[in-house]
Amino acid sequence: MPLGSPAAPEWLRAGTIWRLLGPINLFSRPRGSSLATQAWAGRHLLVLEGPAPQAMATAAISRRLPVRLLDDGYPGWIEVDALLGQAVSAQRPRNQLLDRSAIAKRLDGVVAWALAAQQQANSYLWGGSLGPDFDCSGLLQSAYASQGIWIPRDAYLQERFCQPVAVRPGVSQLMLPGDLIFFGTPQRCTHVGLHLGQGAYLHSSGSSNGHNGLAIDNLAPQNSNPVACHYRESLRGAGRVMRCHDGTALP
Repeated sequence: MPLGSPAAPEWLRAGTIWRLLGPINLFSRPRGSSLATQAWAGRHLLVLEGPAPQAMATAAISRRLPVRLLDDGYPGWIEVDALLGQAVSAQRPRNQLLDRSAIAKRLDGVVAWALAAQQQANSYLWGGSLGPDFDCSGLLQSAYASQGIWIPRDAYLQERFCQPVAVRPGVSQLMLPGDLIFFGTPQRCTHVGLHLGQGAYLHSSGSSNGHNGLAIDNLAPQNSNPVACHYRESLRGAGRVMRCHDGTALP
């Protein structure tokens, strides 16, 4: 199969790599509507398991295949027919591995991109990373990727990936714009926001304890807004992106 060949069911074999020509949804399971993430044009995926022979014989190409996005190592399931006409065969990509000094020069762009996303009509979408609808970690990953910086997909993975920065409500002097702020339980990180400066952060939150979309809150103890209070009480810490993710799968 020559490089650049358009995706076809008979070529979607295990181990083949495809570059996306347009956006696509990745699901969290072989069946059901639950999104895992979304991928945009230019990203690459690896097919982990090709279509079963019986599916090929009956032209039942709407089944899902397990894949892994190679830019961030994230797994999911795709609809085969959604990939047709939306991908071409490709080689394994290599992420640009920027160091902290190069990353720091791009953080103004990260923040500007996220603030521009907030200006669009949006609502919270679990698994959303294409916009205008995002989940919390999808917003952060997309904002960083817009400047050529790859970080992991999920909030708990982003927390592990970052260098810790000390923070507590009302004490945010050590944080810089572009740092990540993590929330959750003592056992697990479940939410993330983008620090804008002086303890203010932009995040995409759901409807139960949040804004149902992108909004700005802050860590000030005197802030009595119910959403700000909820997240302030579940503050876990903050982190700084020191390097680019190399695309390997993370546990």
